[in-house]
Amino acid sequence: MRIALVAPLAEAVPPKLYGGIERVVSWLAEDLGKQGHRVALFASAESETAAELVVCAPQSLRLAGIRDHLGSTLAMLREVRRRADDFDIIHFHVDLLPQALFHDLAHKCLVTLHGRLDLPDALPLYKAYPEMPLVSISNAQRRPMPPNANWLATIPHGLVSRVCPFNPDGGGYLAFLGRISPEKRPDRAIEIAKRAGIPLKLAAKVDAVDIAYFKTEIEPLLDHPLVEFIGEIGETQKSEFLGNARALLFPIDWPEPFGLVMIEAMSAGTPVIAWPNGSVPEVIADGVSGRIVGSIDAAAGAARQIAHMDRRKVRAEFERRFTAERMADAYIAAYRLLLARASAPTRLMVPPMAPPAAPELLPRLGNKWRRKAARRP
Repeated sequence: MRIALVAPLAEAVPPKLYGGIERVVSWLAEDLGKQGHRVALFASAESETAAELVVCAPQSLRLAGIRDHLGSTLAMLREVRRRADDFDIIHFHVDLLPQALFHDLAHKCLVTLHGRLDLPDALPLYKAYPEMPLVSISNAQRRPMPPNANWLATIPHGLVSRVCPFNPDGGGYLAFLGRISPEKRPDRAIEIAKRAGIPLKLAAKVDAVDIAYFKTEIEPLLDHPLVEFIGEIGETQKSEFLGNARALLFPIDWPEPFGLVMIEAMSAGTPVIAWPNGSVPEVIADGVSGRIVGSIDAAAGAARQIAHMDRRKVRAEFERRFTAERMADAYIAAYRLLLARASAPTRLMVPPMAPPAAPELLPRLGNKWRRKAARRP
């Protein structure tokens, strides 16, 4: 198949530092190419890939200091549109805009939704463009959506095994990896470490919108002998950080759509201690790859006991469920299903798109994208 992968422009593919979606797109492109498919990756110039790279920005927008990504993304989608006939499948990893701009090509397009769907902002768009096939990254992510949403599949993320190699020994500290934000609950992680009497290392970025939260709520908690704040780390540091940890703390307080860091830890053999929100019960097998808890005390108790968990079984659970090969196979099956639907004689025909985008949508889309960009300065 000839496949276009359309990535966000916030980060390179793969990203230099923080960035989950771009990592997933990178691993997917790599495995699709290994299976003999012709892949074109629409991304920023810093991206590294064996696929055909279609440069859509001279630098990743976050590192370039560009906060509003709407203009750059619209320019990229114009190039995707120009080359649409070159591809059997156009797979978007940016949301909202493809629904409005490619609905007449929905028979060869799909959108993987990577974000939370429990907020009302985007629901009118999904109702207005029901023909666009959607992929969820967990079943929990789907729950707030309209019942007639055009779901093609649920495909959990997959990871290339070499990214976080197995460490059979682990280490003596608890790890927190991701963003410093209220929904990620680093305050819980700090309290867990204190009650368990186990050192905690926090490797996390602080977005501009979360600086006040960091300064007022988290920074005062860092002055403790058990707590070490490392800051944002890159790909090469991540594997050592997770592999040398006793456990990953994932004390989230929001409906996490997936939580890539959980399977990164599992790949390293490091068990996860997590709250049962969002996708967590779908990702973590309680008692096998980690512990699912509902309180600080339960988490502290799990942290003290988790050193006895078999790290080989944690890694085996990763290999069984969350490899990049499994993810790519699932997407190939979804692509074939989409093409089979398109070739069926009863395929729904939608009216051609009137270019440019429907004007009444642009203010709504712009506000959504500006909010997203504010979280990824």
